[in-house]
Amino acid sequence: MRDPVNEPLGQAPEARPRRTARIVVAVGVAALAIGAAALLRTVDWRRGGEPYAIARIEQSPVPSAAPAAGAPAKADSNQAATNADQVEADSGVKVVRSGGGGAGGSMIIDVPQALSLRLAPAPDRRLIEKSRFGLLPRVGADGARPADVYARPVFTSAKLRPGAPRIAVLVGGLGLNPASTADAIARLPAVVSLGFAPYGDSLEGETAAAREAGHEILLQSPMEPITFPADNPGPHTLLTGASDADNLDSLRWQMGRFVGYAGVVNHLGGKFTADAHALTPALSEIAARGLFYLDDGSSPRSLASEVAPTLGLAAAAADAVVDADAAPAAIDAALTRLETLARAHGAAIGVATALPSSLDRIARWSAGLEARGVELVPVSALTARAPGPAAAAGH
Repeated sequence: MRDPVNEPLGQAPEARPRRTARIVVAVGVAALAIGAAALLRTVDWRRGGEPYAIARIEQSPVPSAAPAAGAPAKADSNQAATNADQVEADSGVKVVRSGGGGAGGSMIIDVPQALSLRLAPAPDRRLIEKSRFGLLPRVGADGARPADVYARPVFTSAKLRPGAPRIAVLVGGLGLNPASTADAIARLPAVVSLGFAPYGDSLEGETAAAREAGHEILLQSPMEPITFPADNPGPHTLLTGASDADNLDSLRWQMGRFVGYAGVVNHLGGKFTADAHALTPALSEIAARGLFYLDDGSSPRSLASEVAPTLGLAAAAADAVVDADAAPAAIDAALTRLETLARAHGAAIGVATALPSSLDRIARWSAGLEARGVELVPVSALTARAPGPAAAAGH
């Protein structure tokens, strides 16, 4: 059995399912044709940052020859089919020719997620400051925060009932191995969040590729484990024995390695996160820069859930380490437990490493979540809730 609590970054061994949004559009079918369909996406921050899509339909009368005397009129369904064909031809979206329980004559338009949902470009000039460590995140003069701007918006499927249980999954350890990083970006659903270590050689390109594919990204911050220095995460690790100034320098070095992340998650840190004196300045820096914090749940001694609220820091804790045991059957069992937690508490967060077995099992499992009445969301969507129980490995 693996022990992810004491496993240094990079020491683990190393086509995304297509999701669609559904928009119901009511159209008249009597002597009307659809000339063009334009799809717009916007974000209503009053709804907590969740986006909504608008299908704009322009209709115009269709000239047609009068039927011959005694001839039956064409069925409305034939005209609706013609209209649907025109929508597909003009807009490139798929039209399902049934009312789907909606208003009479309605059509359901399936919009590919790639068309309806894209992450905001990074870097956003409002949200960066130049430093000797590189570009660092900051809160914009207009109050915009990286945690909001760089987060992946939530687009709830119409197939899910209101209040459906939600699950977020973070797959970390990316940026160290080009092959496993590319595999995770390509194979996992875009809604799965990805964690990048600050040590890779191609972080700028790899993080940009992840965001282009729709993945929300987090910075994995190396922190002192209980077994340090025998287990050393790497350079610029946050240490309990270092001064606050040195730890902030290390944290800013980590933050300057790439742009576009919405939050920070610890890597290791069993000792560091249990020390309130060392942890508080680091979490305060993360809060001040407009990011959210995820505790990976690997240490039951972590004080992050107690310290974060005192700093006004949006935070959450993972409920399960999905691949504490990397055997496929064990990962499947852990994912099932994650679903059980989500149904019991309304939401749950799982963390995993980009192992081949983890990518395979998470991809297979997530493909059937919607059919089971569970919504998969990015980690940022669950950071406002109270942190869940710490997820000790294997529990």
